[in-house]
Amino acid sequence: MLAPAPFASAGEYPDRPVHLVVPFPPGGGGDVLARTVSPRIAQALGKPIVVENKPGAGGNIGAEHVARAAPDGYTLLYGTNGTHAINPALYRNLRFDPAKDFVPVSRLTVIATMLIVHPQFPAMTVEELTRYARANPGKINFASAGNGTTSHLAGEMFKSMAGIDIVHVPYRGGALAVTDLISGQVQMMIDVMPNAYPLAKDGRVRGIAVATAARYPGAPEYPTIAESGVPGFEASAWDGIFVPAGTPPAVVAKLNAAVRAALEDPQVADALRARGAQPAPTTPEAFSRFIAESAERWARAVRASGAKVD
Repeated sequence: MLAPAPFASAGEYPDRPVHLVVPFPPGGGGDVLARTVSPRIAQALGKPIVVENKPGAGGNIGAEHVARAAPDGYTLLYGTNGTHAINPALYRNLRFDPAKDFVPVSRLTVIATMLIVHPQFPAMTVEELTRYARANPGKINFASAGNGTTSHLAGEMFKSMAGIDIVHVPYRGGALAVTDLISGQVQMMIDVMPNAYPLAKDGRVRGIAVATAARYPGAPEYPTIAESGVPGFEASAWDGIFVPAGTPPAVVAKLNAAVRAALEDPQVADALRARGAQPAPTTPEAFSRFIAESAERWARAVRASGAKVD
């Protein structure tokens, strides 16, 4: 009867700092979004949240680390459509099971993506871009953060649905891709709004359109790709909080309540929207259903692209 419990009860949780693993490099779009939300989640929990960056293999290294962590609510994962929807179809030897090794806590945001081009590119609209591409097949390069990333698959979807011949140029991360886009080494990219929108506002790239189903509320001046000549086009990213499988339901519920409180904070919500991320909290059950649907959609995109990573 005196043996210690394997983990704290929900009433005692948390009694020490919580670690949030971000499986991407510091300063990137995902890292910025995680650090925007985490202080308010910490406030709701009553304990600090320590953000740890564990990048590598498209987010797989950090995700695997959390999958192997103790299921006590003290090690969280900032997961995305990359770690939980794209990578299972992309990597031949994934060392964790996104469906079995994690419990979804809540979605954080739906992240808009944006078609951007070099400022001197001779197209101001999607229609002009597709017309130019058809007149110059194989002469437009589109950058991505790497094979199988959101930016790669969104570009492949655009290529297919617009019926144009453009050439994929993968980079080792979005920062390098954007650097070459700004310098004119490549001509276009579909990148997440947290990365792309600030560059478009500063004039370092030209924003053409957003890749969401409807115009993004934070940037209503940009039309959607779908309304600009490529009907049905939509390529939004998403992010959320996960814990290792086996985490007590009461702890998951407490974390879910803390995430929802953070996303309902007007200052946090405004900061996220300014970065192109629309707050979209869910219950754990709704998040699980959403992930399954997202994984099916992105898996189709991976298969169509032919991308594989050993």
